[in-house]
Amino acid sequence: MKVLQRVWLPLVIVVVLVVGGAAVSRVRGIFGSDPVMVAPTNFAGDAKRFNPKVVRYEVFGPPGAVVDVNYTDLKAMPQRASNVTLPWSLTLTTTDPSVSATLVAQGDSDSVGCRVYVDDKLKAERVIDGYNAQTYCIVKSA
Repeated sequence: MKVLQRVWLPLVIVVVLVVGGAAVSRVRGIFGSDPVMVAPTNFAGDAKRFNPKVVRYEVFGPPGAVVDVNYTDLKAMPQRASNVTLPWSLTLTTTDPSVSATLVAQGDSDSVGCRVYVDDKLKAERVIDGYNAQTYCIVKSA
């Protein structure tokens, strides 16, 4: 009888755990019978690319004027073209679905302007007059 008094509580705990585990397993078998959903791994990597997107930067003003041009490439990295003569242009091409274009120009003339074209459509244009004129064109999403 002394042994039974010592082991009855651990024995009840073991029986409760076994019965509970069997019940959970049975309930999961009934309600969780659908297999686990696995997402395909080829969504982003194998997507078809869009048609090429062409971005053209232009800086214009009096012919022969000298300007410094700062712009972002299609990976949004800042680039610089120093002491270029007007008119100046740069064409970039990408297959990304969207790009952002930023252009800043300052020169030694009293007038300078900029344009940003995306797929031959004018998206931004700005002309500034003044001493050592500076202008900018921004296309947030094209």
